[in-house]
Amino acid sequence: QLQLEESGGGLVQPGGSLRLSCTASGFRLDKHAIGWFRQGPGKEREWVATIVSTGATTAYLDSVKGRFTITRENAKSTLYPQMNNLKPEDTAVYYCKTELPSGTYWGQGTQVTVSS
Repeated sequence: QLQLEESGGGLVQPGGSLRLSCTASGFRLDKHAIGWFRQGPGKEREWVATIVSTGATTAYLDSVKGRFTITRENAKSTLYPQMNNLKPEDTAVYYCKTELPSGTYWGQGTQVTVSS
């Protein structure tokens, strides 16, 4: 079964850090670009970052540049978005997404709450 699964969310104070995970099953992570999205309370889902299949190129939303970094460990079929200097406006459910020949696949999301 083709799927993505996120984990690692939680409650963190402003200025803190979290490392999320996105694990793929049923397909080769190193063959596809993976996008990260988030949906804050009362907001539309927005794109946050993309990492291409080779991992050599990443793109980030301007508001997270310099604070978020994505790495991938292909042997574990897992991406690791590292989020530093978190702000209350980063509070959202974070999702990973990929496009495969068989369709578009989203994970179930992981909640990140930034609050003191």
